[in-house]
Amino acid sequence: MSLKSILTGAAALSLLGGAAFAQDREVRVYNWSDYIDESILEDFTKETGIEVVYDVFDSNEVLETKLLAGGTGYDIVVPTGTFLARQIQAGVFAELDKSKLPNLSNMWTDIEERVEKYDPGNAYSINYMWGTTGLGYNVEKVKAALGEDAPVDSWDLFFKPENMEKLADCGVYVLDAPTEMFPAALKYLGLDPDSKDPAEIEKAGELLTSIRPYIQKFHSSEYINALANGDICLAVGWSGDVLQARDRAAEADNGVTVEYAIPKEGALMWFDQMAIPADAPHSDEAHEFLNYIMRPDVMAKASNYVYYANGNKASQELLNDDVIGDPAIYPSEEAVKNLYTVTPYPPKVNRIVTRTWTTVKSGQ
Repeated sequence: MSLKSILTGAAALSLLGGAAFAQDREVRVYNWSDYIDESILEDFTKETGIEVVYDVFDSNEVLETKLLAGGTGYDIVVPTGTFLARQIQAGVFAELDKSKLPNLSNMWTDIEERVEKYDPGNAYSINYMWGTTGLGYNVEKVKAALGEDAPVDSWDLFFKPENMEKLADCGVYVLDAPTEMFPAALKYLGLDPDSKDPAEIEKAGELLTSIRPYIQKFHSSEYINALANGDICLAVGWSGDVLQARDRAAEADNGVTVEYAIPKEGALMWFDQMAIPADAPHSDEAHEFLNYIMRPDVMAKASNYVYYANGNKASQELLNDDVIGDPAIYPSEEAVKNLYTVTPYPPKVNRIVTRTWTTVKSGQ
């Protein structure tokens, strides 16, 4: 269900307290679902008098369609790095006015250097969260289906048809995200996950098609509750989402144990970036929002809520132990060496990817 929050409490508070807040200031944010502690938005409004209109999406493709059409009305959007790069080239974003962003000094140089592949000079965006794409699984159900030695730390769990056939009965969900799934398939095949070769993409499509009969649903957010409730036993998903599912199951005390694994063969490292559309109606307020988000206490609060790593170095001393100390969230240096990043597909190749993905999903 789409979440829409219009936070107006600060306007009332300002009237009561006599603060001289401008009553018509607002910032419109379009972010991923289940991706922020809403008290952050409330606190921002209390401090600044700027109302936050907050809408959510659950796929990069939905966001990109809106951005390329123009006139979204949003002031802050949160694309993933590969999409950001293509959108920068299309002139979708305004360059950041860094003089209005003193809290940039809190950001993590290591992450900024990796993001430069998508946003040279970090001119258009700041990192919100980063993570990996891997395997979320129900410990008991996978063990029941595949035995004690189930390859839960390997892409074998997902890409081997003989394993998927046994897991189909307990339910498998997969991200509806070709830019995530094709690189994973390529990596498993021993090919370059960033390959732009149509023949190699075709091979990845064939691998995915071989396990298609055992996939219950392609969706980029429903797997969180499905894992937490014990409705499925395996999801290819984003690290923080799976860890949210793990914690929801634990809180519900429903007998479901969810774990997340970064496959030993390697996994995608992704970056979700906050950027300002070129036609944003409230650019000043957007900069105020970004600067607020980059406060160490605010970014730590966000990570402690969503269980994702963030790109704010100064926030790390404020992170909960079960966030900063969890290698599924902040991988070891050794694990990071095995993570890969990918770049956008050129238009012709992107059409092949889209067509092949449609074929995979249809099972034809």
